[in-house]
Amino acid sequence: MTEEAGPILNGLPTNLPDTDPDETSEWLESLDGVIEQGGQNRARYVMLKLLERARERHIGVPSLTGTDYVNTIPASEEPNFPGDENLERQIRRLLRWNAAITVHRAQRPGIGVGGHIASYASSATLYEVGMNHFFRGKDHPGGGDHIFFQGHASPGMYARAFLEGRLEEADLDGFRQEHSHYVDGELRALPSYPHPRQMPKFWEFPTVSMGIGPMNAIYQAQFNRYLHNRGIKDTSDQHVWAFLGDGEMDEPESRGFLQVAANEELDNLTFVVNCNLQRLDGPVRGNGKILQELEAQFRGAGWNVIKVVWGRGWDPLLANDADGALVNVMNSTSDGDYQTFRANDGAYVRKHFFERDPRTAEMVKDWTDEDIWRLSRGGHDYQKVYAAYKAATEFTGAPTVILAHTIKGYFLGKHFAGRNATHQMKKLALDDLKTFRDRLDMPVDDKVLENDPYRPPYVKPGDDDPRIQYLQERRRELGGYLPERRGDRKFISLPAEKAYASVRKGSGNQEIATTMAFVRLLKDLMRDKEFAPHVVPIIPDEARTFGMDAFFPTIKIYNPHGQNYTPVDNELFLSYREAKNGQIQHTGINEAGSVAAFTAAGTSYATHGVPMVPIYIFYSMFGFQRTADFIWAAADQLARGFLIGATAGRTTLTGEGTQHMDGHSPIIASTNTAVVSYDPAYSYEIAHIVKDGLERMYGENPEDIMYYLTVYNEPLVQPAEPENVDVEGIRRGMYLLKPGSFDGVGDDARRAQVLASGVAVPWALEAQELLKQDYGVVADVWSVTSWGELRREGLVKDEAIHADPFGEHPDTWVESKLGATEGPVVAVSDYMRAVPDQIRQWVPGDYTTLGADGFGFSDTRAAARRYFHIDGPSIAVAVLQRLARNGEVPKEWAIEAAAKYKLDDVTAGTSGNAGGDA
Repeated sequence: MTEEAGPILNGLPTNLPDTDPDETSEWLESLDGVIEQGGQNRARYVMLKLLERARERHIGVPSLTGTDYVNTIPASEEPNFPGDENLERQIRRLLRWNAAITVHRAQRPGIGVGGHIASYASSATLYEVGMNHFFRGKDHPGGGDHIFFQGHASPGMYARAFLEGRLEEADLDGFRQEHSHYVDGELRALPSYPHPRQMPKFWEFPTVSMGIGPMNAIYQAQFNRYLHNRGIKDTSDQHVWAFLGDGEMDEPESRGFLQVAANEELDNLTFVVNCNLQRLDGPVRGNGKILQELEAQFRGAGWNVIKVVWGRGWDPLLANDADGALVNVMNSTSDGDYQTFRANDGAYVRKHFFERDPRTAEMVKDWTDEDIWRLSRGGHDYQKVYAAYKAATEFTGAPTVILAHTIKGYFLGKHFAGRNATHQMKKLALDDLKTFRDRLDMPVDDKVLENDPYRPPYVKPGDDDPRIQYLQERRRELGGYLPERRGDRKFISLPAEKAYASVRKGSGNQEIATTMAFVRLLKDLMRDKEFAPHVVPIIPDEARTFGMDAFFPTIKIYNPHGQNYTPVDNELFLSYREAKNGQIQHTGINEAGSVAAFTAAGTSYATHGVPMVPIYIFYSMFGFQRTADFIWAAADQLARGFLIGATAGRTTLTGEGTQHMDGHSPIIASTNTAVVSYDPAYSYEIAHIVKDGLERMYGENPEDIMYYLTVYNEPLVQPAEPENVDVEGIRRGMYLLKPGSFDGVGDDARRAQVLASGVAVPWALEAQELLKQDYGVVADVWSVTSWGELRREGLVKDEAIHADPFGEHPDTWVESKLGATEGPVVAVSDYMRAVPDQIRQWVPGDYTTLGADGFGFSDTRAAARRYFHIDGPSIAVAVLQRLARNGEVPKEWAIEAAAKYKLDDVTAGTSGNAGGDA
């Protein structure tokens, strides 16, 4: 008989040959027996367990994407809870009170800065089980865990730090008043959310910009494995935990990287999704079931899924649900109804939940309404949560997600719990305060609350109190307090001066683009044996575009599974090579993930005590244009490293069209205070900028900044570094590249200053020649390496003048360099005019900017530059126009020049090189 391949289901063949029909028949008979003896519900359970075991043993069967709306771990398999249940319950009550009062007091008259109460109220148990039993601090022998706390739950973390003695009442009262809350002359304040830049010894990961937390957590876990597999640090005992909201899971970034974690088998990663069923405005899935939806997606992506749906009070009911009636009601009840149940009472739940089926109504016929109301959801049951966490940390081969069913506003009272407006409720009415106090058994008298309902007291027992002693002991055993961030402890050896020598010599007669010049510099830097291992090249599937494929066979592409295939280009010198200890982070077509990888590497000096140098090179249009929010989060996390916007400029990447033509990334970069942005023209400028960046970010006094360099793909002869070049000018933002010559024109020639950056510098030099040759005008050409840094210096001066308006203030670099020059100043770049406009207010005298405003388009470089009027002849005409307006030359010269150079004819443009790649 001929065996033929059958159809494919979930990537797996389903029509395999039956090699033992008798055994198959026995298995089928066994299934029939289970159905006959135990019923369909029992048979279904057995089948589900078999499928789970098959997946654990890697048999290769389709994964389960959905299970019943019950706990994944049955009560019979739960481990014993190792903690003191009573003390932990009392600790949680203290935390609930202090967290809520922190936010409530921030709403006192005259302050009213807001805050969120309900998120932490729903997740307190989720955090506390971890804090007391799982989350390891930085003094743990294994190095400590990385915890991504849910942003809106920050008051709970502050409340715990208060009990631990890390924060005081004055700090809590400064919640969301970071520059205005002074106590005895000392600023005492807390940021609203996890912001490492604002609180650098406390918070480690910024998370409140929805979707960034889960994305960065995945790449943090990936980076931990990267460090381990490269032999840089043993991270085998470090776990990454990410606490997320079910509403947050609608962000594309929250789910868009699940396959990365599954493909790399990141069993050092656990997501904990707080499924309180509510967004900011209402239910996440009113007509559906978000927990079930997430289960299906995570399972389908290859994750281990643990659902924590019901508290222990449901266990006897489920145990007696022989025919599945209760499970059926649970499965068929929508999230909108579950939310409404909690906003009512036990009688309502009886009528609208249990009485949907006479069999379930019979289960609770002898129960009081209060008994029914006490039935809790799994995310509030520390025993259920402990079982899930323990199972997650013991699971191998895949990441785990824990889906915990909770109630938003839990414990806050009937006006909060499960209400649509809960997220926006920031304070408690007097009656709510009293009810809340009573439920938590806080030692606060009615008179205290009545005398000043805006300032209920915080509650902190003394250090000898058993609750505080227990809390402190648990953290000592687990390696110290969390959250905690630690800064620099180690330094790396930076490359010697000789590493920069080659690119400073220029390219001789060879034409190369600045993108390639940067890659050549990187190769030279990587020859330093001490420095090279710390470099993390990050490339989103464009290595060949950027001329970086030469790195493939040398430092190789990181893949935790190595390379288990023969690459198609195996015989070539530049063959595609993957390795378990590979150095290149090749993220695929994935700019957002690349920034996450950059962030993990760029903060390794703090998260691991091992400084790493991420160098992320990308299409400049797909950097700040697409991922500015992620770069902002990297800045918040105090990341360091190099962002290289390759194929930059609006007219340089010919042929690609609107969505590829970058005319504005320096402007977007300028909005990020931590980004130092440069637009170098030549390779020797790049050498000095990179050297300066390494020293500033990784030298003896490291700064929490990132360097952004725009480099181009237009080939040109890279000149050798001029003798006595103004290195300080390169670093600070501009220097005199080529003074105008008076040879043949006389000392009374009209003067002008032309400022240009990046690929526009050759056009400025072209204009310099045209002006002198055709009109006797002598122009100086300045290379502006950073419009942004020049502007920042100006802003610093303006702030100083505001503070001391009548004092002496030194000139800015722009003022000092241009103050003694003659003639109008014309500035140009391959970006929109807003780029050179950044320094307008500090340019002395007449200032004109040219730029590529508008959408980019596919055409030749020369035609595009003529269209935008930024090429050499256009610059020359702009100079003549300004001179004419100032009465220094006849206006006919400007009119004649425009006609002579055919400025209105895009086919007449010649500025730039017509060919070339990176």
